[in-house]
Amino acid sequence: MDGPAPLAASASLVGRARAELERLILDGALPPGERLNEVALAARLGLSRGPLREALRGLERDGLVAAGAAGQGMHVRRIEPEELAEIYDMRAVLQGFNCALLAARITPGALAALRARVAEMDAAITAGDAGLYYRQNLDFHDAMLDAAEHRRSAALYRGLVKEAHLTRKLVLRAPPNMRESNAEHAAMLDAIETGDAERARAVGEAHVNGGRRRWLGSLDLTGRGVVPARGG
Repeated sequence: MDGPAPLAASASLVGRARAELERLILDGALPPGERLNEVALAARLGLSRGPLREALRGLERDGLVAAGAAGQGMHVRRIEPEELAEIYDMRAVLQGFNCALLAARITPGALAALRARVAEMDAAITAGDAGLYYRQNLDFHDAMLDAAEHRRSAALYRGLVKEAHLTRKLVLRAPPNMRESNAEHAAMLDAIETGDAERARAVGEAHVNGGRRRWLGSLDLTGRGVVPARGG
């Protein structure tokens, strides 16, 4: 009878460590490329190194951390431009797919709720609160995935978003980028409301490709070898 309790406690510690490490990475407190010192992190989180190591392995599977050369431990993964370009490619496909699904199955209530989220993001832009806008942006896309009710595409999309999180957060600090992004959100909902799946798919893909264009525009292109945008 004593077996499950220690296992449950261990799983709880691993989950807490993973959630806190993910928060530190996504907030930028642990920046890309930073080596993850297990002793220091265990002390910072008030945990033993066992749960911490399990949490790091989980984050490695999520693409947020990577193993270094032999004996060098783990570090926060740095996404190279070529990798990020591929992430945008796949997000565009998935966003289009989910918009097409929504065109066929969204309810009036779900559509109204999504439009309310777009209005909230407009208010955040007006207030000049980039942090709030970004959180609302993530919530908006999560709500779209929930409404589409396709678990596998949702899991894939959310995984890609995590990998590109810090870059997207930095790009969406600029007010013109926030305004353009939110106008695209409204356009997606307009297309979904028509019930035309192919139109909704095209507008969904265009939104992610717009994000790619904003990312490229934010870079110092000199000597970076940046991958150009594909398609139109």
